[in-house]
Amino acid sequence: MILALDGSSADGPAYTDVVNLAGHAPAWLNDTVSAWSTYGLALFAVLMAVGWWQARRVGATASVTALAVPLVVIVAYGVDAALKLLVREDRPCQSLRVTTLEACQASGDWSFPSNHAAIAAAATVALLFVSRRLAAVAAVAAAAMAASRVWVGAHYPHDVVAGVVVGALTVLLAMPALRRRSESLALRLTATRLRPLLVVAS
Repeated sequence: MILALDGSSADGPAYTDVVNLAGHAPAWLNDTVSAWSTYGLALFAVLMAVGWWQARRVGATASVTALAVPLVVIVAYGVDAALKLLVREDRPCQSLRVTTLEACQASGDWSFPSNHAAIAAAATVALLFVSRRLAAVAAVAAAAMAASRVWVGAHYPHDVVAGVVVGALTVLLAMPALRRRSESLALRLTATRLRPLLVVAS
């Protein structure tokens, strides 16, 4: 038997309040939030693609930075997933036995920290190194993603807060190091067949 933590002592009442509120919300609202919670991460992929497309018009160094964004997001996801395995906190729907919008995950699908929140936060912070406008859009989307994960019952509030912190800190540590090498890497790559990925053909 796998020992698991019960995170309800941290903010279980707040989680229950949100889930109860969702239970009395209009169907259209719950359907919208559920869809966003499930598919909303695709928007961050679109924002990253737009950031790369715009960076190509700026120059090869900017493009290398933009192409590094999805890489650091993957790293942030990996860090978050590793923490899940270390902490092993049961999903709130398992500990509190509440009815949630999202089907309750099986035992062993740990709750802390939130992968969705970590990915969204990592993408937002990474996009700051590419475009402040895109990062602003991502920040709103990330806040909506974090809130939606609690609304559908998948996470406690502290799970999503931790996910945001993990995602943001991982990128803040990784991205500056990558940027310091972006210029030299850009010079190398523009001399290869990958040049069209970095600059607009002239």
